Amino acid sequence: AVLFDLDGVLLDSRTAIVRCIEHGLRSHGVAVPPAAELERFIGPPLVDAFAELAGRELAAACLASYRERYVHSSLEETTVVPGAREALAAIAARAPVAVATSKPRAFAEPLCERLGLAEHLEAIAGPELDAPEEVKTVTVRRALAALGLSPGAAAPLVGDRSHDVEAARANGLRCVGVLWGIGDEAELRAAGASPIVALPGELVGAVGLGPTAAG
Repeated sequence: AVLFDLDGVLLDSRTAIVRCIEHGLRSHGVAVPPAAELERFIGPPLVDAFAELAGRELAAACLASYRERYVHSSLEETTVVPGAREALAAIAARAPVAVATSKPRAFAEPLCERLGLAEHLEAIAGPELDAPEEVKTVTVRRALAALGLSPGAAAPLVGDRSHDVEAARANGLRCVGVLWGIGDEAELRAAGASPIVALPGELVGAVGLGPTAAG
């Protein structure tokens, strides 16, 4: 099987997430950093981002305001990474595929449906709305369980951030890093991602389902 992170790997969520972070901060009178500085918060649980940006006491309120906007705007401001849908389809034709994302499942499922990804997925694992602090390690474990697998299975995770790599390793999986997401090559290599690929078209080989693996 193969697991995929969502934001930064299959979806370009920068615009939607950054604008909603800005909205969450403004709604509670918190200074808003430049948009480029907010992109680094894409991937890990956003409650941690708001704790850093607004303080732990305002984090939950900022997250609630974020969600008020995101539930609608995500469907209009999110796009599929060019080539990712085709790569996902090619992999899903060879092995069961699930998404493991820190995005709440209530938001991830409509996005995957709207953007034509759901038909290739056996499962979509993400935190429930009342569990914003769920760590990626737990989400990955639940994605494996949804496929009838246990930690240590031959099921690489495709991710773009160091926390993806760490969650994969904590579950006995390898992590294939991608360079079109939020994390750069240095972050992925330092965390232990291998292989690391530059184009979605390289993913079939990189996860071990094609004739060659990218280096």
